[in-house]
Amino acid sequence: MNNYMSIRFKSVSENEALARASIASFVSSMNPSIEDLADIKTSISEAVTNCIVHGYDGGVGMVEMSAYTEGKKLTVKITDKGKGIHNIEQAREPLFTSKPEAERSGMGFTIMESFMDNIKVISQVGKGTTVIMSKVLTQKMECDDAG
Repeated sequence: MNNYMSIRFKSVSENEALARASIASFVSSMNPSIEDLADIKTSISEAVTNCIVHGYDGGVGMVEMSAYTEGKKLTVKITDKGKGIHNIEQAREPLFTSKPEAERSGMGFTIMESFMDNIKVISQVGKGTTVIMSKVLTQKMECDDAG
């Protein structure tokens, strides 16, 4: 493991920005491409939003985000201690939402899966959910100042 970080925050919507900024700062030393950084931040937003909207079902609890690097690989783990997911396979289906009345798109896991290299979901009803995502970063190209 090259580097590690961990933060805990309340499951309130304004902390989605905190999670995005924290992961962006953490991966900055890896010199990520703009595309990789956008993919990671979007995936973090989706996972944290799931904790807020679905995990705690309108209530407030804690969300923990930890991340570590190994070479060019970033792994992020986001955990809540909320209500858990009854059927993980169904929850990962595109357009599935447990909150259709709230006009949710049901694309959170699909977005995470398309932007990250690997995603694992661990959940136990009544105990919470953990999403583990990883991505091998491509280094951004250095600008050529000769021109």
